[in-house]
Amino acid sequence: MAIVVIGGHSRNVGKTSVVAGLISALREFDWTAVKITQYGHGICSANGEACDCATGNHSWSISEERDRSGESDTSRFLVAGAPRAFWVRTEQGRLAEAMPSLRHRIEGAGNVIIESNSVLKFLRPDLYLTVLDPATADFKNSAREFLDQASAVILHASKDADTAWRSVSWKPVAERPVFRITPPPYVTPEIAEFVGHRLRECRAAR
Repeated sequence: MAIVVIGGHSRNVGKTSVVAGLISALREFDWTAVKITQYGHGICSANGEACDCATGNHSWSISEERDRSGESDTSRFLVAGAPRAFWVRTEQGRLAEAMPSLRHRIEGAGNVIIESNSVLKFLRPDLYLTVLDPATADFKNSAREFLDQASAVILHASKDADTAWRSVSWKPVAERPVFRITPPPYVTPEIAEFVGHRLRECRAAR
């Protein structure tokens, strides 16, 4: 089983679209897809508004997606071709508590693709791609923390790409492949080929 993690520097930069695009482009890998959402005090980390992410009396929850309408992010994963998809919801800073259950759920999966930055604290993926959009000034601490682990960067095309985040050092990814995108699509043939090639190498090595 190979694990691919898709992260990004902020919300609404296309992480879900990249996950769905890779699932669709690389169906041979029999993906189990996971989306991790962290929230605080009933407020969603995805958009800063009140939402249904909170898990009531528990600090975390994992639900398996069954709906194939494409209306939710995890439903989009199923529509893209993933046989299974899970939504992990945790309070901020409580992801560690959910990890044993998540590991159990993905045990025996063909390959796993996870939308998250923070999960990198608890596992070492075979491939980590980070999605960056210079049009969005916010840069999450988790994205900064793990930037040096990125196997490649998916960068929204922008004339301001080099100056959008003056306080962020590019040294950790200076030698990594950079794939520029102009959505849609979020996954180009070059990105799909890169991921597919790396995963086939991992499979051969095992």
